[in-house]
Amino acid sequence: MYTQFFHLREMPFAITPDPAYLYMSPRHQEALGHLLYGTGQHGGFVQLTGEVGTGKTTIVRTLLEQRLADVDVAMVHNPRQSEMEFVQSICDELHVRYDAPVTLKTLVDALNSHLLKSHAEGRRTVLIIDEAQNLRPEVLEQVRLLTNLETTKDKLLRIMLIGQPELSELLARPDLRQLAQRITARFHLTPLSAAETTEYIQHRLRVAGAETEIFSRSACQQVHRYARGIPRLINIICDRALLGAYSQGQRQITPEMIRNAAREAIGELPTTFDPGAPKRWASIETVSALALAVCTLAFLYTFVIAPRLQPPAAANAPVPAAVAAAPASGSPSATGAAAAPPLGAMPASQLDQLLRRPQPLPEVMGRLVRLWDPQLRLPRGGNPCEALSRDHLECYRSNGSWSDLGQINRPAILVLKLAGGEQHALLRELTTTHAGFDTQFGVVKVALSELDKLWTGDYLLLWRRDTAESQLRPGDRSASVPLVWERLAELDGVAIPPEVKTYFGRKLEDAIRQFQQQRGLPVDGMLGTRTLIALGDGQASTPTLLGASR
Repeated sequence: MYTQFFHLREMPFAITPDPAYLYMSPRHQEALGHLLYGTGQHGGFVQLTGEVGTGKTTIVRTLLEQRLADVDVAMVHNPRQSEMEFVQSICDELHVRYDAPVTLKTLVDALNSHLLKSHAEGRRTVLIIDEAQNLRPEVLEQVRLLTNLETTKDKLLRIMLIGQPELSELLARPDLRQLAQRITARFHLTPLSAAETTEYIQHRLRVAGAETEIFSRSACQQVHRYARGIPRLINIICDRALLGAYSQGQRQITPEMIRNAAREAIGELPTTFDPGAPKRWASIETVSALALAVCTLAFLYTFVIAPRLQPPAAANAPVPAAVAAAPASGSPSATGAAAAPPLGAMPASQLDQLLRRPQPLPEVMGRLVRLWDPQLRLPRGGNPCEALSRDHLECYRSNGSWSDLGQINRPAILVLKLAGGEQHALLRELTTTHAGFDTQFGVVKVALSELDKLWTGDYLLLWRRDTAESQLRPGDRSASVPLVWERLAELDGVAIPPEVKTYFGRKLEDAIRQFQQQRGLPVDGMLGTRTLIALGDGQASTPTLLGASR
């Protein structure tokens, strides 16, 4: 078809998952890092969610192509099974022999014996369940029971739940709370940004052998508009556009061709779009209705509807020792404005009453920004994170625990569910028992046990990007490599090799792996967001929750 016309080796936008075409955006990189963490020595129970077509299956296939030493994998593709069928599928995947008559007990006993034998041989077993949102509640309970297969020191079975966002809603059911509490790492894979969509299209074309620019920049922007950053829709639209250009004898794709391709591929076209937001958050009509409130929408998108992810941290793990050793009343950061005297600890209900008073999100965000730079002011309108990025301040959004926040040790904006709806509060202090919020009335301290009833787990924090890139991996060349070595030397006393230049080689990869392992980060040897944040520890310009580095 069009491959020969465009001088391509193969079709670049096939919708079948192919790891060779995997575009590693920062979020895809972190998602893969979470799955790699789940296969490791201390891996446990990992959840990966994402909208339809965001690349979950491709990431799983990429994981399976990794050289996972001493790891056996059982993959369940069809979760719509009974309890006994489910366990039988696991046994079949692992080639576990079981005797007749087949009962749930005989299957679990055979599986347990196999896992004990594998553990004794130094092997780890990973169970991956795809489309996990379709699991029946009784099967999910069986999954929980399988997590009980363990020795005195180690879990015998590492489990990964891969599914659509409905999986999170399913696990939020009260009758499944015991299972949800056992998940040690969560990540939500979100659509690509406009810039990432352009990079994604160019990446797939390069892999397919393209030597010239086939899609213009404006055409890529149109693709993002209609596909909303969802890789599967991007593939469908781009494939249709290439076919249309071929039929017209045109060697470059134009915005008009994209409009025609999108109309043929997905039907009625949107009149506007919410950059990167999944459909389930807001329909096209809703976005149009909010067009007169652009500034408010930008903030709500950035901090409320933003991607939910959980770095590898135990859901109910204790706050790190550095937090435990902190005094009950935190001190302000050296770089932040002095906080007003604390009002003293008060119940969450009183905090609820205080936060009912108008506390606009831009105001809370402004206070967080001033902790990093008292002279910096947010521009009116637009996406605040994009504006901050120009000053090398990056937004990091996640869904986590108190332990997670204590480990990162940065002031953060939390989302609280109050009587009047969701509210945002600036976390300024954190101990093993209390959290301190920076409000217009001063620092308000609240017991963590009370806040657990209010905090959704969503948070946003800022971090300073000292490197030119937002991610680096082995094999890259970057002027930031010497800086990374310097930070490793300052933080861990790593000896800087005399031949350091700009190449990200094996020595740096090994040093980063050791750095990640010491800090409980996913050990992948790459410089992703969490690793770059940790490299900023100890700097005088970095505000912390406790007024001092970990």
